[in-house]
Amino acid sequence: MRVINSLFIPVALIFIACGSPTSEQFIFSDLETQTGLTGNSDYLTSPFAAAGDRVYLVGHQDGTFPDLGWHVEGEMGGIWLHPIKLLDGFTASVSVSENTFCLDQASSFTNYPFANVLNFSNPENGIEVERLQFVPDGREGMVILFKIKNVDKSDKSVRFDFNAYVDLMPVWLGERTGMVDNPDEITFDEQTNTFTGKDQGNDWFVVWGSAKGMELSPTASSTCQMTPKGNGTNAGLGLEINLPAGTEQIIPIYISGSTGSQLKALETLADLRSNLQGDWLAKKKRYQNIQELSQITIPDKELQQAFEWTKYNTDWLVREVPGMGRGFGAGLPDYPWFFGVDSEYTIQGLITTGRKDLVYSTIELIHNLSEKANGNGRIVHEVSTNGAVFNPGNINETPQWASTIWDVYRWTGDREFLEKYFPSIEEGLTWLLEANDKDGNLLADGYGMMEIHGLESEMIDVAVYSQKAFADAAKMAEILEKTALSKSYQQTADALAVKINSDFWVEEFGSYADFIGTAEDALHLIDGAIIRADTLNKPWAVAELEATKAKLSTLPINQKQGFVLYHNWVVNTPMETGIADPKKAKIALETGRKYTNPFGVFVTGIDRDESAESEDGSFTGSKSFSYTGAVMTLPTGVSAIGENNYGNPDQALDYLKRMTRSFGFALPGSIYEVSPDYGMFTQAWNLYSYAVPMITQFFGIKPDAGNKVIYIRPQMPTAWEDASIQKVKIGDNEISLSYVDKSGVRAIEVEQIQSKWGISIEIPAEYSKVKVLGKEISSDTKDGYRRILMTGKKVRVEASK
Repeated sequence: MRVINSLFIPVALIFIACGSPTSEQFIFSDLETQTGLTGNSDYLTSPFAAAGDRVYLVGHQDGTFPDLGWHVEGEMGGIWLHPIKLLDGFTASVSVSENTFCLDQASSFTNYPFANVLNFSNPENGIEVERLQFVPDGREGMVILFKIKNVDKSDKSVRFDFNAYVDLMPVWLGERTGMVDNPDEITFDEQTNTFTGKDQGNDWFVVWGSAKGMELSPTASSTCQMTPKGNGTNAGLGLEINLPAGTEQIIPIYISGSTGSQLKALETLADLRSNLQGDWLAKKKRYQNIQELSQITIPDKELQQAFEWTKYNTDWLVREVPGMGRGFGAGLPDYPWFFGVDSEYTIQGLITTGRKDLVYSTIELIHNLSEKANGNGRIVHEVSTNGAVFNPGNINETPQWASTIWDVYRWTGDREFLEKYFPSIEEGLTWLLEANDKDGNLLADGYGMMEIHGLESEMIDVAVYSQKAFADAAKMAEILEKTALSKSYQQTADALAVKINSDFWVEEFGSYADFIGTAEDALHLIDGAIIRADTLNKPWAVAELEATKAKLSTLPINQKQGFVLYHNWVVNTPMETGIADPKKAKIALETGRKYTNPFGVFVTGIDRDESAESEDGSFTGSKSFSYTGAVMTLPTGVSAIGENNYGNPDQALDYLKRMTRSFGFALPGSIYEVSPDYGMFTQAWNLYSYAVPMITQFFGIKPDAGNKVIYIRPQMPTAWEDASIQKVKIGDNEISLSYVDKSGVRAIEVEQIQSKWGISIEIPAEYSKVKVLGKEISSDTKDGYRRILMTGKKVRVEASK
């Protein structure tokens, strides 16, 4: 074994080209049959991911690996095997004669659901290169395939060099669990023809090599350089190949890692080499299943495509961490670990797309982490992949947990699941009011979704999600035969509904309040809001805030009331959950439409001005990461859901179309956290913002799996005359639905695999004639809808006015 001691001095390995393995050829050939999305050349210097559930790679679309991220500054890119990083990245080059072509200026980037390809062109030497990344499921490693093509009319002698930049280091908050980063060293083993990188103070390993059977011998080499941060080092391998005119050669690079032993990393490397084609086909099949479940066909093809890819995006975020569990992170590159509220929002969309497995494992993970950190029903906010808890939980996350469990039960009908998690709901709701409601008015104090310093009194979103939690918990308690508890929970929910629609309503602004507090509380916050608005050059907001400040000075200092200061997006949560009085909802929804730009809803409304509607380009964020001035997908989705709840599907569609303008704006196949191109380049809760308004509201699928009944009340946008959804998983049932509304006749057809389940189709009462399977029937009318309950493998309702 040879030890490579020099930091950042690569060693090259020269070997004679052999025929490309069949599996590598197959992958490139198979990829040609799939649909990929090619990115905007203006964004080649922005990040992408190649992701698996154990390992993922983050680099730039041009082929480089610059220092990325802020959580661990400059270290969030590269190749990760949580809870450790393996590599900062790599460089590669192709040399013809004395001319070296570094593969760091890709001409194009194409994203596929579970792989991606960078294209490089060197016309001076007649060479083209494709770089493909693939990360198999369940393996602690990945493969990079380089296809080198001689597009010239003459034979070529080509040298290929690959340099890996090792940086074995702990995840964010590693120091809290005794994870200490040390300098790395690299060795080369002639017997296995592999490099091994090791952290000198820990049993953290990364191993890499090429195809089996290649005779490698180290030689000094220095190719394209990168200068990453950290305690890492680097080493390289090289290959001399002969390329006749018009031919190509595929060079595989296999990379694996381990947090325990070199042997395990070597075994993974061997598995990667031996099972590449099988791993590819297995992942392809799994992604086909993701595509087919809850597959929609709608007139708006851009929206249809964005929804499909959002399902893939969520899968890119799946993390399985030994000793912790399996769940999905919030976003890449800076939020790859686990969050309470991000999971709660995302799960509501995820369960509608058939991902019960991931829903269950994520719920179990968040539950276990919360029990370990808090033990009182409080749900954690943010936990790194080493188990270190950064934030034990914002107030809203605990009530949202209750509603998440209820929502999953509605879709699964799994009583054991309900029985397992209901105790945590009981504990959590007790903690919510006993530990956080000092004045006993049922409004818990503390941070909600808006983490603005000082904004921690009685927040609108905390109140709204608490109301829904008690209402949902009342239903769960009734199912579990806890009648007295159910009654108590419902009484609390009813009382909160009154408070939300009275105490939080601010008629002057046509809006629900950001928070309830004293005049003194508001005065502490308003100066910060004025500074923010003035810094962003929003004179209208400064004037409004100054007027509010003047009024505050006339109020008794300890008088509590609702205040509108920031116009934060959370003021739309009463419409999101449907608790807003219809008259107030109408006013508040109209108010909320003011705080938008072409991409969606502002996080903080005072960041908007009249020029916002023409803001259709890149988002300019601050030098240090901040959400100031941001428009985000979650607030936009919340507004869409709220519009649908109050009978405005056309306005809901408008919000979804705004959000979809960000799809592929910077990264093909993905939507950024901050629209259109800032923050995380893929974000879990985007699935909530698409799936809930489309599946549960446009298609109107409202399951009651516990009672084996599925309620269907389509609420389609006016322009949608024809739409369908296939393979919607509900309990042990599966339905497909088609909707046609043409020439005054609305037809809804549902097929299901469990013929004894009830299908309740609901049609607006204005449709006076209703036919079932071609025969006119009479039907009951309730709340403005005619309801037709049927069973059978296939049911069809036609209605006309």
